[in-house]
Amino acid sequence: MKMTVRLLEKRYDKNYFNCGYNLLDDYLKKQARQDVDRDLSACFVLIDEDDIVKGYYTLSANSIRRDDFPENLLKKLPPSYPDLPAVLLGRLAIDKSLQGKGYGEILLINALKKCYEISESLGTIAVIVDPIDEKAQNFYNRYGFILLPTSKKMFLPIKTIKQLLM
Repeated sequence: MKMTVRLLEKRYDKNYFNCGYNLLDDYLKKQARQDVDRDLSACFVLIDEDDIVKGYYTLSANSIRRDDFPENLLKKLPPSYPDLPAVLLGRLAIDKSLQGKGYGEILLINALKKCYEISESLGTIAVIVDPIDEKAQNFYNRYGFILLPTSKKMFLPIKTIKQLLM
């Protein structure tokens, strides 16, 4: 089965998507298109040969409060920035029919590549995620995401992404 990652379009069938989390399923089916139309996020979908959505992720601009950043990394940054620019990987989900088959990793790597490309023309220090549960946190942890000490959010520095992609 051939899969491709594309920007969300109306023609892609989202109706059968079920990742096991109502929050993520409902977002794709009811909200994603509106957020894209309002320029609040970009939504990328994993589609099969029949244009059926089998996975998705969203990206949007964000920031990390300087006070939330780990001390050891703050030493290298000028103190004049109260907020550090970042990209939010807001949602990432795979349909149950494909879970455990490596498609989550494919979407994550695709998202990280896009974030790195963005960083080459727009200042951004990291990619932020807000894992939905411990299972998701463990997933991101395997790829080097670091827990922010003041929240349940995690981040991966752009410099680390560059090393992963090279």
